[in-house]
Amino acid sequence: MNVTFIRREYAEEWLQGIWEACLMLAQQTLPKSALGQAAAYTLNMWAKNMWAKLRRCFDYPEVELSNNLAENSMRPVALGRKNWLHVGSAQAGPKVAAILSVVESCRRLGAPVKRYLAAVLPGLNRRTLSEVANLTPACWSARA
Repeated sequence: MNVTFIRREYAEEWLQGIWEACLMLAQQTLPKSALGQAAAYTLNMWAKNMWAKLRRCFDYPEVELSNNLAENSMRPVALGRKNWLHVGSAQAGPKVAAILSVVESCRRLGAPVKRYLAAVLPGLNRRTLSEVANLTPACWSARA
């Protein structure tokens, strides 16, 4: 059976069931309990129309059901934060984030990070903006 078909067929029923369960839990549990807070959070997301965004994974099969891939790729960054206090300044933070993003993109594409950087960085300051667009890890690895 097609995953898209299954998602579309059952999505409304699943979401409705989740909403009803949260309403019931919000009425039956203490508001400060973990379960009460979880139910309130879920209902708050519903009120803010965040559930419309959740529906995208049911309507479009290319949208992942979870963000585990993104979360797991950023785990080393989160674990290393304390080790990177020496970065220097607030201005350095966005630069470090950009470098980490490029490195992680290479890893996800299976591109050798050192070879990519060795090929792209020399002369980068002499390239035009239109040339730089072709130097992303995805474009570079497609050509390599």
